[in-house]
Amino acid sequence: MNIFVCVKQVPDTETKVQPNGDGSFIETSSIKWIMNPYDEFAVEQALLVKAANAGSTVTVVRVGGVKDTEALRTAMAMGADEAILVEAEDNLDSYSIAKALKGAIEKSDKTPDLILAGKQGIDDDCLQVPQVLAEMMNLPSVAVIVGFEQNGETVTVKREIEGGALEVYEVKTPCVLATNKGINTPRYASLPGIMKAKRKPMQQLTLADVGVSADDRRVKYSDFQLPPEKPPGKKFDAMDEAEQQKVVSEVVGLLRTEAKVL
Repeated sequence: MNIFVCVKQVPDTETKVQPNGDGSFIETSSIKWIMNPYDEFAVEQALLVKAANAGSTVTVVRVGGVKDTEALRTAMAMGADEAILVEAEDNLDSYSIAKALKGAIEKSDKTPDLILAGKQGIDDDCLQVPQVLAEMMNLPSVAVIVGFEQNGETVTVKREIEGGALEVYEVKTPCVLATNKGINTPRYASLPGIMKAKRKPMQQLTLADVGVSADDRRVKYSDFQLPPEKPPGKKFDAMDEAEQQKVVSEVVGLLRTEAKVL
């Protein structure tokens, strides 16, 4: 099987982000990048499918800046065979990213049997790329999956919906599946895996190579701002029983007039 995994590189959750000079994106020069956590489940599922199908290969694909290839190297250290990097700005919209991923998969000269991705990126939370990619490639798609079972050329997947219920889908391959937390437990990259990842092939393409131009962009970002600082909290001394009723009245009044939660 030819298995492709679409991964995204996102700022570490502990990184303090700042808008860049013109407010068009965040300042990326000092950010620590990691693989999008939901994509880790996609990589792990690809490796499980590979282990169950002798002769299969796993190719990870990313669209973004070349300054840091942490996400692709991590995926290959986990066990992926090769990687494709499409050089682009880190703030592309979902449509452009999906079209670039489609072009990269086609450039690999491998016919995909299965395409996996995380259900969403934790940075922009768009939840769009896997579905847009599936539409562009004319493939069936199921998102937010927490269960996977392969039966020859058919896969049975379980999908989470509101209320804690599960939907069960039977889908013919090739297809695009977007994974959610709970489908598996991603493995850690071992030291030998990390060393091997440095020698695994990584193809580098431009947006022009994969047929994406500035005209493909549907969304442009502007005026990035940090949220306003929270006002300082207020403290009340209610240790004196004689003052407690007065303090309670004052607190209730502030909740009504300032916080407006009552």
